[in-house]
Amino acid sequence: MRSRITLLSLAFALATLPLSAGLSQAIAKPVVEVAFVLDTTGSMGGLIEGAKRKIWSIASAIVDSNPDADIRMGLVAYRDIGDEYVTKKIELTRDIQDLYANLLELKARGGGDWPESVNEALDVAVNKMQWTHARDSTRIVFLVGDAPPHMDYAQDTKYPITLATAKQQDIIVNAVLAGNAQDTERVWRDIAQNGNGEFIPIPQDGGQIVTIETPFDEEIIILQREINGTVIPYGRRALQKRTESKTQQLSSVAAASPARASEMASFINKRAKTTSEAVTGDGDLVADVAAGRNDVAKVKEEELPDNLRAMQPEQRSAEITRQIAQRKALNEKLAALVAKRDKYVAEHRAKAPPKASSFDRVVEDTLKAQIKR
Repeated sequence: MRSRITLLSLAFALATLPLSAGLSQAIAKPVVEVAFVLDTTGSMGGLIEGAKRKIWSIASAIVDSNPDADIRMGLVAYRDIGDEYVTKKIELTRDIQDLYANLLELKARGGGDWPESVNEALDVAVNKMQWTHARDSTRIVFLVGDAPPHMDYAQDTKYPITLATAKQQDIIVNAVLAGNAQDTERVWRDIAQNGNGEFIPIPQDGGQIVTIETPFDEEIIILQREINGTVIPYGRRALQKRTESKTQQLSSVAAASPARASEMASFINKRAKTTSEAVTGDGDLVADVAAGRNDVAKVKEEELPDNLRAMQPEQRSAEITRQIAQRKALNEKLAALVAKRDKYVAEHRAKAPPKASSFDRVVEDTLKAQIKR
């Protein structure tokens, strides 16, 4: 009798759960997290510059593989004891523009003896990154370097132990070898095998990293600038300034490379379908209201920008609604251009003669395969 009462009670409890709880579980997004563990000593200069140029196409490859995913990317830069730093961690983040800004600051320097602090860098990536251990998640690491690890540092957790932990946590570890050093290749193959990943050899300089210009780049950049004009920064003053600076980042990228700025805008546009973002990360009231993450009526007065603070509450709501509608219309126009751009790039690549593996292409291809797996 007691067991029957218990079952009835359980059934009643499940039936009376808040609808929002059931909905939140039903609409939970898959998670894709990618961390790069990158040797930043002097010999890696060419590859690092190539990574700066192609971070947006790599990010787009993740979106193309899983458009609905919650995407987070991070970086562990490493050198060796005695250099400016041993490891420098940029935490996994949805804010790819912030990751890009940090990547631009990296310089290839240091590195006296041949081995580097690979063991410590892998330990930071696997054990000290804030990985999301959700059920429907993909966690991928790319170790990128040209020199073997110091196995004589007593304080380090050696890579076989770190890889055993990675395997327990379903973190895939790939090993990208820059150059052809045989002692590094032996270790990199071992890391890939024990990390359930791929061993990927590329030229020392990262290979011929090609940025493809398209007839649609200029118009894409113009539309993205208009979309950036719909951003309403809010929150703490420091956050408002950071959000405002992101709206200006496109122009600085475009000045250096229109094709790269077009790749950046294409990535943000593809993400906008699920995030409503015009810039990545927090701090845009229009995106947060459009996505249901916030309500302008609930934002503290001191966290509003000056132009909204000068308005009445109903005027604020009307302004947000206007900007949401404008952004939606612009994003629809931009999506059509991005589709044309993607087709142009795919056709150009298909016609090009085969070349040696390059950092961006091998990473993109590996990501697509492992996310699908």
